[in-house]
Amino acid sequence: MAEKVKTSKVVKAESKKKTEKKDIVQGERIFISDADCYLFGQGTHYDIYKKLGAHPSVEDGVAGIHFGVWAPNAISVHVIGSFNGWNETSHPMGEVGEGGVFAAFIKEAKEGDMYKYLIETPEGKKLYKADPFGNHAEMRPGNASKVADINKFKWSDGAWLEARDAKNVFEEPMAIYECHIGSWMRHPREDEEGFYNYREFADRIVEYLKEMKYTHVELMGIAEHPFDGSWGYQVTGYFAPTSRYGTPEDFQYLVNLLHKNKIGVILDWVPAHFPRDAHGLAEFDGTCLFEHPDPRLGEHPDWGTKIFNYGKNEVRNFLIANALFWIKEFHIDGLRVDAVASMLYLDYGKQDGQWVANKYGGNQNLDAIEFFKHLNSVVRGTFPGVCMIAEESTAWPKVTGAPEDDGLGFTFKWNMGWMHDFCEYMKLDPYFRKGNHNKLTFAMSYNSSENYIMPLSHDEVVHLKCSMVNKMPGYQVDKYANLRVGYTFMFTHEGKKLLFMGQEFAQEREWSEERELDWYLLENHLNRGMLEYMKELLGIYRKYPSLYQIDNSWDGFEWINADDCDRSIYSYFRKGKENKNRILVVLNMTPMRRENYRVGVPAKKKYKLILNSDDKRFGGNGGAIPETLTAQEGECDGRPYYLEFNLPAYGAALFVF
Repeated sequence: MAEKVKTSKVVKAESKKKTEKKDIVQGERIFISDADCYLFGQGTHYDIYKKLGAHPSVEDGVAGIHFGVWAPNAISVHVIGSFNGWNETSHPMGEVGEGGVFAAFIKEAKEGDMYKYLIETPEGKKLYKADPFGNHAEMRPGNASKVADINKFKWSDGAWLEARDAKNVFEEPMAIYECHIGSWMRHPREDEEGFYNYREFADRIVEYLKEMKYTHVELMGIAEHPFDGSWGYQVTGYFAPTSRYGTPEDFQYLVNLLHKNKIGVILDWVPAHFPRDAHGLAEFDGTCLFEHPDPRLGEHPDWGTKIFNYGKNEVRNFLIANALFWIKEFHIDGLRVDAVASMLYLDYGKQDGQWVANKYGGNQNLDAIEFFKHLNSVVRGTFPGVCMIAEESTAWPKVTGAPEDDGLGFTFKWNMGWMHDFCEYMKLDPYFRKGNHNKLTFAMSYNSSENYIMPLSHDEVVHLKCSMVNKMPGYQVDKYANLRVGYTFMFTHEGKKLLFMGQEFAQEREWSEERELDWYLLENHLNRGMLEYMKELLGIYRKYPSLYQIDNSWDGFEWINADDCDRSIYSYFRKGKENKNRILVVLNMTPMRRENYRVGVPAKKKYKLILNSDDKRFGGNGGAIPETLTAQEGECDGRPYYLEFNLPAYGAALFVF
């Protein structure tokens, strides 16, 4: 417990606190035991969310709600809510053990009631705080917590979970659809926001993802947050699915339905920072409880947010238990951890004088490093089929390495370097691409250093960066052809895949959380063609193990010609563990049609065309490529045989052999 100055006011308040502690009934001690408090203080109570927060309970034969909160520097804590008319004195909480946990059993409270904790600080201030462990919240702009029972839902996804944990995720296809529920699709209501609730969204998204052949959906902004414009990255309710779209039980329905249709669910998870909102975690009990007290360590000057104190046992426990909460109680298959670099570097986004070096004089956050090792060891050790995914934007070593080998222990890392190089290359006028040819070859030079996911996420289509299709050069028809060939490179390269919603049909406007996607574009030939192309490309990706089975070594990828910079053509093939049904990829990144184009191949056999991006049904010009080609003898690209065909402008051709 933090030191307090022993003023007469504080001494009097502490005497009041001790008196309240004597009033704890035996039932509360059973619900939250001294052992619970001890483990929480040690940072190893991974089920602490079952003790703290608001939970239906029966004590001495009486039904009610048990409340628990951690506020070690509070003089007193009261539960106020709709069940007591927000009376500030009627329901005091007593302290359990010595770690600053307060508890109360309230028979008048019931499921659905709104509540807050009224915290009296040593300075005599009153703070009105939402429950850090609350499972439901009042619909914004209100900010009270709501009593919820998350144990009522009847799950029926056992077969999915069993199959998930039996698979080797590195050898499975992973095509992730990043999605923001509130702006994916809306009801056409003029007087309301028109959000789909979780159940309505479930029915529509399942149908869509199955048709498109995605393997996973990654949901943005699920943990409760007060400001829509934060997209869910400034969280106030870490243990509560946002009430914008319904109840916790509604969210469980969504996950269950996705699993029954063999679609995995990944959530964005934000342990890097939290907002300053008065009802949130900031200065929770009048002190810097969750954040570091030194603003040079506890604040992001650019973001205006607070940084968790990763050196405090209870804070680490809060975050690790939260990760496990989503996995255990909502059956989540993976967590994409936001802004990992901001946690690893003490000087991230800071100028000289705004940060403090570690004990060795470096800029590495040693507490955050140990936190990640602890987090990933517990999560992946307990749930081997669950993916922990790092959004890490630097070259920090061994992000996906084993903790015992000084790695951070993540399953996958977003390949931000590939994303940046890809976008910069694709934006270029074709004339200048020959001078930047290495931007598309460079990623394979470091591909084996981590287990990568290749992301084209929401961050690439906001803040005046343009949508993916409007990054492309040329006339409108050229933009779409460019995007088709670019996506083909992405989905045939090594690494798992992530594409943000709307980009599968070439959304032309930048994304905004304030409106639904421009689904009306599907009435246009080019957009409908793009959707059909992505459906075909995703189907090919999932059908052929050579495109996903070996994703982190040269055993699964071989360049045929990586140096044809003058023509801006790339050719390579992908192979699986059994070295059959290999995929030959040829990509033309210019508007020049190549007549009688020759590409070297390794074997004299037949090569079957499985995708031509220039087909008219995809919005192309209809440049024909024979359905089957037989390799001819003759040296080409350092190979003993070659194929010859007309390669369309901005054309992608895939063959299986």
